[in-house]
Amino acid sequence: MTADSPKVVLPHEVSVINIGLSLFADAVRDQGRPVQHLDWRIPADGRPDLIAALERLYGPAAQAIDTANEEVVRRLDRGKPQLVDVTPAASVVPALSGRVLLHCGPGIDWAETCDPLRRSLRAATVAEGWASSVEAADDLLSMGEVTMEPAYRHDVVLPMASAIGPSAPVFVVQDTEGGTQAFSPINQGPGDTAWFGRDTPGAIARLEFLRDVAGPLLRRIVESAGPVDVFGLAAQAVQIGDDVHMRTQGASALLIRHLLPHLAGLDGPDLVPLARFLSADHLFFLNLAMAGAKAVALWAEQVAGSSIVTMMCRNGTTYGVRLAGSGVVHVAPAPPVSDAMYYPDHGPADAAADIGDSAILELVGLGGAAAAGSPAVAAFLGGGLADAAAMTDAMTSICAGRSSRFKLPFAGYRGTPVGVDVRRVVELNSPPRVTTGILHASSGVGQIGAGVATAPIECFREALRALAARRPPDPPASSGWTP
Repeated sequence: MTADSPKVVLPHEVSVINIGLSLFADAVRDQGRPVQHLDWRIPADGRPDLIAALERLYGPAAQAIDTANEEVVRRLDRGKPQLVDVTPAASVVPALSGRVLLHCGPGIDWAETCDPLRRSLRAATVAEGWASSVEAADDLLSMGEVTMEPAYRHDVVLPMASAIGPSAPVFVVQDTEGGTQAFSPINQGPGDTAWFGRDTPGAIARLEFLRDVAGPLLRRIVESAGPVDVFGLAAQAVQIGDDVHMRTQGASALLIRHLLPHLAGLDGPDLVPLARFLSADHLFFLNLAMAGAKAVALWAEQVAGSSIVTMMCRNGTTYGVRLAGSGVVHVAPAPPVSDAMYYPDHGPADAAADIGDSAILELVGLGGAAAAGSPAVAAFLGGGLADAAAMTDAMTSICAGRSSRFKLPFAGYRGTPVGVDVRRVVELNSPPRVTTGILHASSGVGQIGAGVATAPIECFREALRALAARRPPDPPASSGWTP
């Protein structure tokens, strides 16, 4: 600087925009100065192959993908799943002939099956009458004399560690817009039940009760009531604090209230046992919501060339995802459940990995996508609604649209995010977070808590690579709808 150089005058007021590390923004904020922090990070964790794939999918292939995504999100948002029947699984799933059991999550061999799912498979084997004891059931399963099939291959969704055989009663849900249908068993209720990874006499007795009592009576009730609007009830439940995944008390009460007059119109000695079962099952609506989500997802899956995720499922060992228009399931190890609350005398060391097909709810605007409206979910995320809102915001950042029916009252009645875009997931290194229960890993005591599981990023990376490797198809005709 020379004597003739102009003087440097520092401003009296300083405003800062900070990009990257939040530490610098915090330092400015601590000094009482205004600062805007931009949470920027290297796309795709800086991996060259993923960045190259993103460049292609956001570049030359973007127009075709975006058009396909528009139609996929429209179908996820506008599908109309209706409960139309309750019937034995074998009557609607042709694969359930002979000794075949359907299980949650991706396909798996008996040797790799986690303890809770093994117990559920054993209980189902005994309930089907193929074995006289769980020990005999274990022998049949280990020798391959009972075939294990992943439920997703047959348009069935199973929560937690569920397994079902031919005689298990299932909800039949049809999407009247897309003409697809999906199935899910009647929820087994809390406590001593096989879907929580128990193979006790009580758990087997519950399966028999559902087959012999609840299933036939519910079929008569649904016949009397006529089709039940599944997502119409779910939308009401979101308004009263359900996320319709971890918490379904509101939705279950609404459904039971809807069915109650038709239950009262029946006669017979089993009505009181059924009423007691329904009144004690606060998760009764969960399975029905899953079947509704599956039905609309099956319609959405008919659209080719999309980057939207239409299936997430887990079996306690592996986690699988699938994109619309693709028949490939991309698999990675199942993650632990974090942000958890445990029952007394239990903790993370006791917990099984994430399990069940119920993660499909997060793909249609429920579960973690609706966390901002659920104080019950907030309790698992630090106890404040701001934490739950942050979970929904994280889902929003990776989704392609918003729901027109699931509205968040604590967020100005904004629609929940819908349509998880694998490009955004990989770019932001931000996989979906799923609200879920936690089972004991080995003891067979059943549920030991609940929490939030983060899907493994590698599933989505593999799906992205596969999408980038395919030549994009001609874009489908636009519906004129903008997410």
